[in-house]
Amino acid sequence: MAPRTHATARQVRLGAELRRLREAAGLKAREVAELLNSTSAQISQVELGLSGASEERVRRLAAHYGCVDAELIDALVAMATDRTRGWWEEYRGALMPVFLDTAEAEHHATYLREIVITRVPGLLQTPDYARAVFAYMNPGLPSDEVDLMVEHRMRRRVVIEGDNPTPYEAIIHEVALRLRVSDRQSSRAQLGQILDLVEQGHAAVRVIPTDQDGFAGSGASMMYLGGPVPRLDTGLRDSPTGVAFIDAEPQLNQLRALLRRVESASLDPAASRDFIHRLAKELS
Repeated sequence: MAPRTHATARQVRLGAELRRLREAAGLKAREVAELLNSTSAQISQVELGLSGASEERVRRLAAHYGCVDAELIDALVAMATDRTRGWWEEYRGALMPVFLDTAEAEHHATYLREIVITRVPGLLQTPDYARAVFAYMNPGLPSDEVDLMVEHRMRRRVVIEGDNPTPYEAIIHEVALRLRVSDRQSSRAQLGQILDLVEQGHAAVRVIPTDQDGFAGSGASMMYLGGPVPRLDTGLRDSPTGVAFIDAEPQLNQLRALLRRVESASLDPAASRDFIHRLAKELS
């Protein structure tokens, strides 16, 4: 089978995990290729996500690498054999791959936790809010392309509103709730939607007030996606070059610590709901 011309973030992650197992075993790609009657180029393609791997190959690789973590192996097999073509595939070729990769990552997550400082989380945005953000950040885009981006963002919400919703918690700074990306009416509608989603049980929201002492996390924005096992958790962070997918264990540990630190600075869910109600009344 010819190598893929483009690997999704999920395919890249599978390859990266197989590479980590090989390196932990102290084996070179050439040595593994000899064990499997393959070539080092083919092993490299698998580890880059450019070639797929069957269940048998994943289990054989794990055995050669001395991996005895049955839950991890089963999770890697599930990643390798998954053939899901989710709703996001409708946008392939129309939107940048990161849009699709994000939706796919959310689809497979066991839980979602998010920190936002200056914007309402994408999963909670109204169409007007999302359109204002996309148009402002990409002023040269044709309106129909902005519409497509907004449509995609709205469809992402199926992960928390669908038949089998994924647990989702957002920690939102007061700044994000107060910034008017459009106008007063749109801001009031946005706050109302957050409250509706909370009251319907689709999201848990905690607010960090601006008068909270000891909060220095202005750059803390990120999404944390739980994996089938903790080793397969994923972090998503915006960077100057776009969204970065984080999967190295030391970095994931830093993100877990960051979540705990930021949560300690936030109001509890009930107080947060009352806080958002007060902000909405100010806009009435």
